Amino acid sequence: MIFNTGAALLDAIVLAVVSKEPQGTYGYKITQEVRQVIELSESTLYPVLRRLQKDECLEIYDMECAGRNRRYYKVTSRGWAQLGLYESEWKSYCSKINALFAGKMDFTEKTSMNQEPSMFHGREERKNE
Repeated sequence: MIFNTGAALLDAIVLAVVSKEPQGTYGYKITQEVRQVIELSESTLYPVLRRLQKDECLEIYDMECAGRNRRYYKVTSRGWAQLGLYESEWKSYCSKINALFAGKMDFTEKTSMNQEPSMFHGREERKNE
């Protein structure tokens, strides 16, 4: 993909992937599913998982699998709330970009296209809570 993938978008994608498994899922599987949407290395994924855990959006637990411990990630209640925010902001963002590409954007309105949706400022907003 030629578009830059910022931290908030990575957080949103990872939360969406992890949310599909009610009991949680493990890192390798998350990597494989995220790669179906964007190109991502494991070295990029694990800092995202740690950040989401630090922000209390994910919880972790270990479970034995084939004689080894496997670390699982599960969305917390705070993570579900953040995912809901990401989804609503993404829909708004996409709607504006699609309207722009379709030539349907009315530039006479008082809205500012220079302002990014709050989704992209979400981590800073959470820190101030």
